[in-house]
Amino acid sequence: MTVKKVLAIASGGGHWKQLMLIKDAFANNKVKYVTTIEGLAAESGISEYVIVKDSNQNEKIAVLICLFQIIFIMIKFRPHIVVTTGAAPGVLGIFVGRLIGSKTIWVDSVANSERLSMGGKISKKFAHIVLTQWEHLAEENIFFKGSVF
Repeated sequence: MTVKKVLAIASGGGHWKQLMLIKDAFANNKVKYVTTIEGLAAESGISEYVIVKDSNQNEKIAVLICLFQIIFIMIKFRPHIVVTTGAAPGVLGIFVGRLIGSKTIWVDSVANSERLSMGGKISKKFAHIVLTQWEHLAEENIFFKGSVF
């Protein structure tokens, strides 16, 4: 089995918790985590991580800062796979990952039970795989493989 470099991205809060629930899927690979809150990675026993600026659609400067941070991380780490549970830093990771040739996976938050999140809607244009945690939200190119909870 070839060791892959996996870049796992999640904003703080529920996005991070969901990423931690699927981290065993990355076992036996070289994994670097990206999050937005100092201390989250250490609390989860993660030593290979980077903190980026949190951002959202209303904070254009913060989005640009985060984008440049993600670009720098991608150039330095060169991941084979980018996986994210959201939110904005994950969307940026999907976009940049796709540009540099990484396989990209978006896992939409379980909190989005009525429709795909905005990040999921954006990411489905770029991600290789988009997963929903709600069976009734599965459609063409959005897959349901179960819930992380």
